[in-house]
This record gives sequence, C-alpha cells and structure tokens, in this order.
Amino acid sequence: MTELPKDLDDAIAQSRIATAAALSDGQTLLQVELVFPEIALQAQSITQKFLPEFEDIHAGVKVFFPDAGSAALARRDWGQTPFKITDLGSSRTPVEDKLAPEDQLFLLVNPAAVEVAQVEKLYIAAGDRPVILLNPRLEDVATIGIGYAGRQLRERFLNKIESCYYIRPLDSAALFRCYPQPWQVWLETNDEYELISETAQKPVGDDLERILAKAMGTADPNSTAPAKPLKKKGFLAELQTFLKALTQ
Repeated sequence: MTELPKDLDDAIAQSRIATAAALSDGQTLLQVELVFPEIALQAQSITQKFLPEFEDIHAGVKVFFPDAGSAALARRDWGQTPFKITDLGSSRTPVEDKLAPEDQLFLLVNPAAVEVAQVEKLYIAAGDRPVILLNPRLEDVATIGIGYAGRQLRERFLNKIESCYYIRPLDSAALFRCYPQPWQVWLETNDEYELISETAQKPVGDDLERILAKAMGTADPNSTAPAKPLKKKGFLAELQTFLKALTQ
C-alpha cells in the first residue's frame, strides 16, 4: 500500500508511478492533482519533475500550456528538451492543428475551465494516444454551469477522466488516491497519519464529513450534520505553508 507522501517531491514521484501504472492498464485520459492553493504558481517546476518517467516510455511527448505566454516562458527557461512545448490555442488556432502523427503522449499543464472546449477537442483528436491532465481546474461550476450544457459536458467528457493521483490536505486529515489503490481518507493522530477509509468513488461533501466524524467520534456517522472543524497541523499543513512562502 502506498503511504502518504512525505513532501512535494515525494508526491510528484508517486504521481509518476501511478500514472505509468494507469497507462500500462490501457487508460488514455488521466489526471494528476496536487490540491494545494499555491500549486499552480509552480507549474513549470512540477512539470519538469513529472516528465522524466514518460520521456523514457513514449518517444513523442508533447506538453501543452494554457496559453502562448506560459508556453514561451517554459521554452525559454527549459532550453533544449527532448519533448515539444506548445499551447492549447484558441478558436483562431484550433488545438487539433497542433497534433502531429509523431506525437505519442500529450501532457496538459494546469488547463482551466475556460479551456475545457480545447481540452475536449484535443482528447478527441488524440484518438487512442494518452492524454494526461496535470493539476487541471476544469470543474468550475461558474464557468461550466449546472444546466443542460454542463450536464452534457460532464457525461460526454469530464466523467471519462480517470483520477490516477490525488492529494488534498484537510484539517488534520488528507484525501488521497494513488492508482490502482481506492480513494483513501487519512486522519492525523498523535503526529502520525492513520488510514480510516477506503472507497471506490471519491468521497466528497457530506460523505467525506461523515467519514471524518465517525473516525473522530464527533458526530453520529449517519447524521448529515458537518463534523466539528479540526485544527490544521501535520506535514500536509506544513507543506501548504512552505508552498505559500515560496510564492511570497
């Protein structure tokens, strides 16, 4: 069983292994999420550490940034690379035109909800070639909506995405998934983290609250009332503080 990561580098290393395992199982639409508030500001660094696993497995890796500016910045900072760097384009420069026959794997860095149409078009154009979303922000209800169009988008595309790696710090707890393991909830007790739940689907909202409440004995596990707020501490909270300090 994969344990919680000790630091950000450990999380990235775990995510590479989990993604490679999902690819070997035939998955072609994957996402990796390190859910820390300041993580998007370190997209270049995280992408550089994430990529080596796939440069060795796939000869034709192409990295997509959300816009031309961030792609140009990566090309400047990284210099010569064995993979190609580009951007998702716009309605005037369709993303489908940016795919070449020699491209074998596509990595999309920090795509946001406003780029969801371009991301879906890329996935369709990629065919059976893998598409990996690194720290995507596609599920923005304000942008996608909750009406008919939003439901259609989720059914047609978003629900097909396999979350192969996910780490999110909670208050004295963590929500974690490392493919092929199920979704896990870990609780901090005596400065250590204990696995308290495993589920096939991602626990969110009331389901997550009930898991934490039951483990802590703070509420009836069948109640819909939220658990009492917990104090934030432990390595995950320290990691959040460290990431925030880096961006000051």
